[in-house]
Amino acid sequence: MKRFLTCALAAALALPLVATVAQAQNYNLRPSYGSVTLQAGFMPDPRTRSIRAGGDHQFTGGGGCPGGAWFANAPDYRVHYRAGGYALSFYVRAPGDTAMLINDPSGTWFCNDDYQGLNPALVFNNPRSGQYDVWLGTYNRARVNNSVLYITELGAFSR
Repeated sequence: MKRFLTCALAAALALPLVATVAQAQNYNLRPSYGSVTLQAGFMPDPRTRSIRAGGDHQFTGGGGCPGGAWFANAPDYRVHYRAGGYALSFYVRAPGDTAMLINDPSGTWFCNDDYQGLNPALVFNNPRSGQYDVWLGTYNRARVNNSVLYITELGAFSR
């Protein structure tokens, strides 16, 4: 039940962005921190990736995120996912205030800021199979080292 409530709350926070809001982010570029291919039921769960959050392109806001965050142009990380009956969650733990942008397989943009404290999370209750491009941003132009992206089917902030 707790997993369902976590997913339901996160889904309410995962509001799609108008495509023009994220013009500075280019999902056609090669991701700066690599990629992973996962299918439903993947192990180990969660998967993690250390990322240096932030960038040189200021986000104007929308879809649950205020304006002012700085993101890179290229995705930070790319996930190729094969769906199969589980919710797919992305969350971040970082020593500073971060925001997260995701472009899903349908080309829809999602954003979250401050899901748990200053850390963002996005949950896709009925994820599509395909490519998820992820950006981690900061609220000043300085980069935040030691940011960790978590990808899980167990629910946001499950570990």
